[in-house]
Amino acid sequence: MKIVITGSNGQLGSELQEVLKSHSDKDCAFLDRCKLPLDEPAKIGEVLANLQPDVIIHAAAYTAVDKAESEEALANTVNHLASAEIAKYSAANMVKLIAISTDYVFDGTSSQALKEDAAVDPINIYGLSKLHGEEAIQRIDPNAIIIRTSWVYSTYGNNFVKTMIRLMSEREEISVINDQVGSPTYAHDLANAIVSIIESKDWKAGIYHYSNEGEISWFDFASAIKEIKQLDCKINAIPTTAYPTPAKRPKFSLLDKSKIKQDYYLHVPEWRASLELMLSKLN
Repeated sequence: MKIVITGSNGQLGSELQEVLKSHSDKDCAFLDRCKLPLDEPAKIGEVLANLQPDVIIHAAAYTAVDKAESEEALANTVNHLASAEIAKYSAANMVKLIAISTDYVFDGTSSQALKEDAAVDPINIYGLSKLHGEEAIQRIDPNAIIIRTSWVYSTYGNNFVKTMIRLMSEREEISVINDQVGSPTYAHDLANAIVSIIESKDWKAGIYHYSNEGEISWFDFASAIKEIKQLDCKINAIPTTAYPTPAKRPKFSLLDKSKIKQDYYLHVPEWRASLELMLSKLN
């Protein structure tokens, strides 16, 4: 089985490299932005045609949420137009496509865990570009699988967990938002879930949600990092209004994982257990 993975240097791409190392039956091509220039969609078909994959895991994206507010065209090119080109190739060549999307397609006004068919209404440019990517993939390749995820972190790359460790090590006091609610996703867990789907006998197209189990705020997440790492830093809980950013964030983005658990018999780890595992690896 030949698998092409985009975004090879990102958090999920790096975790997929780690997970797939032990799968000798899979011939994997990991593509970074140099090998697959998503900002030049016209080149994508040729790159994929040369590799002739059986499966594409499209993990690459423009993810600079605040920067996207002033780089709308680039975000749209990478997250929407490039995804459309990948879907054109997968549809034309009967290639299985798994594409990664985000909780930012929602407006954050829900009060219960979001199912796959919940109404979408992005409140920032990044979320809009990802939604347009989802819509293009579904229109062009109805056989594709789209996985929305949230609050991704890993031992690789830059993320909230590493930032909190650094700040709590440097400062006596920090402030963290306590009125944005969701659940973090350890990218290693998501990588394992994706490989399980690829290996499943059933391929069920459509949108799925995946994050770790549990419901927390960013303040709760930071507090757990402090406790597990035994850091001596005071954490102040603040509202979103006290920390303005160029892009709005959804206040509530807890994802309902029932569908992916039911269709692919997946065990989804609880958020704190995964955080502890990641921090033990980081040590």
